[in-house]
Amino acid sequence: MSEHVAIRYDIADPGLAEQGRQRIEWARREMPVLQLLRERFAHERPLEGIRIVACVHVTTETANLAYTLRAAGAIPVICASNPLSTQDDVAAALVADGFSVYARKGEDAATYYRHINLALDYRPHLIIDDGADVVTTVHRERRDVLEFVIGSTEETTTGVIRLRALARDGLLAFPAIAVNDAQTKHFFDNRYGTGQSTIDAILRATNILLAGKTVVVAGYGWCGRGIAMRARGMGAQVVVTEVDPVRALEAAMDGYRVLPMREAARVGDLFVTATGNVHVIDREHFLVMKHGAILCNAGHFNVEINLEALAELAVERRTLRPAVEEFVLPDGRGLVVLAEGRLVNLAVAEGHPASVMDMSFANQALACVYLVQRQGELAPGVYQVPEDIDRHVALLKLQSMGIEIDRLTQEQEAYLMSWQHGT
Repeated sequence: MSEHVAIRYDIADPGLAEQGRQRIEWARREMPVLQLLRERFAHERPLEGIRIVACVHVTTETANLAYTLRAAGAIPVICASNPLSTQDDVAAALVADGFSVYARKGEDAATYYRHINLALDYRPHLIIDDGADVVTTVHRERRDVLEFVIGSTEETTTGVIRLRALARDGLLAFPAIAVNDAQTKHFFDNRYGTGQSTIDAILRATNILLAGKTVVVAGYGWCGRGIAMRARGMGAQVVVTEVDPVRALEAAMDGYRVLPMREAARVGDLFVTATGNVHVIDREHFLVMKHGAILCNAGHFNVEINLEALAELAVERRTLRPAVEEFVLPDGRGLVVLAEGRLVNLAVAEGHPASVMDMSFANQALACVYLVQRQGELAPGVYQVPEDIDRHVALLKLQSMGIEIDRLTQEQEAYLMSWQHGT
């Protein structure tokens, strides 16, 4: 295959391109850091000729990342990282602007993996992953592309967990940067982005009043913290479930009620999972839930709610509203699941606000440049985002917000580097 690959695509409707362009432009207004990088990259061209497979949620924000990568000289190929998160108008706009895109909202599992393999046919030098499905596909089935891969970046907590497991088994074949773990990613994207967008999605799907309801948040990582914070802000009584004693203690000291799920299942009106683990809400919990309890998932994969067990228990299933399905149990109780248990903030709403994804995707772009600049120097393994990149992104964001901060004086720097000064 030549360096100048042909433009190919599989999208729902190319006629949506103009609508998608308008929405991408609107998101760009809220992404000043990425815009600054794009202008810089257009002069420096640090990714000249680098083929990148970006397995991402195909949204207005990731479209702006794609334009930034192309400004840096890269050849990005886009495929969906979740079957329900693709915005078809954005996919159309990207194709119209010359990108190869493989993404359709609502695609089935077979199409999803066919799209990943079509993207891998471009023999990428870099992989931008969102859940590690591309990296694991490469290691399981597409080892033919390994000779080309310089490294990968990972956007999600779930994906980083999978990468570390791959590395722990001695199987990871290239360096991977855990972009999710950058401070300017998880402190902001996971907490403020997931917090707002998850509540937004629940309200869009159901139009319920949160005030006075008991909301159970499974997991008190950065995503769970954000969801709990926003639910409480809207007047809900928030219960947190956890397996980590330190996080459970933190939730209690933040003022939330902490219960095991077996007890929380009896009192919750709305359940939101954000753990990155399997069957957090299981058969035993369905058996004791209130009639009308609503269940949704803010974790990457649709495994946190045991939907197979719920389907086995149900005597009837019916759609009440778009993305709202009720499972009727033999005793007449109805349990409601949003968005098929998939990532609710992207399946029902538009995902994180652009202003918070600005920092996440700035980290992605700079991590790609870092991998290319250090090609051959990094052994296979999972790496943190270098601190200087993290701090640079934070400073650019502050600059875009018109915020100035202090700098250490020479005296202060000397003091912090010394050991002689005491009481």
